[in-house]
Amino acid sequence: MQILGVYIQVPFCAAKCTFCNFYTWVARPGDIDRYRQALSREITKLRESYQADGISTRLLELPVDTLYLGGGNPALLGWAAWAELVQLMWAEFQRGAPLEFTVEITPSATDLTTLTALRGLGVNRLSIGAQSFNARELRAVGRLHSADTTRQLMQAARAAGFTNVSLDLVAGLPYQTPGSWLESLAEAARLQPQHLSIYLLEIDEKSRLGREVLQGGTRYHAPALPDEEFLLEAYATAQDYLQKLGYQQYEISNFALPGHESRHNQKYWRLEPYVGLGAGAHSYYGTQRWANEVEPETYSNRLAGGKNPIVEIRTLTPEQQMEEFFFLGLRERRGVNLTAARARWGPALVARWQEVIDRLCQEGWLEHAAGWVRLTDQALLVSNEVFQQFLLDPRQKPEPAPAGAFKEQAREKGSGL
Repeated sequence: MQILGVYIQVPFCAAKCTFCNFYTWVARPGDIDRYRQALSREITKLRESYQADGISTRLLELPVDTLYLGGGNPALLGWAAWAELVQLMWAEFQRGAPLEFTVEITPSATDLTTLTALRGLGVNRLSIGAQSFNARELRAVGRLHSADTTRQLMQAARAAGFTNVSLDLVAGLPYQTPGSWLESLAEAARLQPQHLSIYLLEIDEKSRLGREVLQGGTRYHAPALPDEEFLLEAYATAQDYLQKLGYQQYEISNFALPGHESRHNQKYWRLEPYVGLGAGAHSYYGTQRWANEVEPETYSNRLAGGKNPIVEIRTLTPEQQMEEFFFLGLRERRGVNLTAARARWGPALVARWQEVIDRLCQEGWLEHAAGWVRLTDQALLVSNEVFQQFLLDPRQKPEPAPAGAFKEQAREKGSGL
């Protein structure tokens, strides 16, 4: 039986980091309350919205075994508001078991009282945006917390009873050195999280820092960014360091102690169904993908006016489904199962990619065994280039990951992370 993941997006932050390339905003007076009301309307009108847009409501009958509150900063809505929203959600969806219920939090936004309230709400997994344990690096990109704040939050999380915690770290921040990166890894490991996400800083026009670098400017500490060689070495250092501590790399950017992989994010990579709620959230079921309005004010206004927040619906051809099967599934270290693909889409369609698979295996970028195909170790740092080989039209680019819930996928860094 199929199972469902639900992601609820909050696209607001207390302050926007200079390296952030997500669609997030600093809230103005009244934005948060309007957004909360809009989320409530979307949840209660979901079946009606799907029927109006020709989306199968059978999706809503599937049991939900992963729930993820992401952003941005979900704490900005207030946890009392979240209690109401989660109650509304469970009135519309069937609860599956065991449930993985994740909340993204920033170290400066949470205390023991809040964490205890989250446990009462049913939250059993935290994803903490530590990013670094170096004060200079944190200040340079506009983070509002310190390394001590992260340590205190981890202590409070344990006191509140959380036994499944993930930490994010970013390699390539301004002023970062091999020594400071190794120290951040060591500091993170000392806190004994069950999961770590290692991202490489991406330079593109979607962030203030990225635009400054591309334009040759000096703002946002752009001249202090380490070079690409540092990024490659930092990634290799993280792999080696975490492996020795017992963390298994189960996806390009993600490491976990056995049994603590992110079940929610695995749904994206494995083409399993999920529903996204909130501004910019994406959803997937069967052959359809759809997306909500990205801009939160427009999203809220549409719902306040009785309109549907969905602004894009795509029906995927079998060829497009196969493309996604490769460029999402190959992110996982286990790779993709060609036997399962033949059963799902037919041998003839899978055979269209056999030449590509054989060539990449011969060149050392893929390895093939017992019906599975996976990236080799050397291919991890050029994974985007490998994924591109599976697009029938090489001018296309892989569809972006769903907002926020793909925080662990959506931050696909320039070298494939």
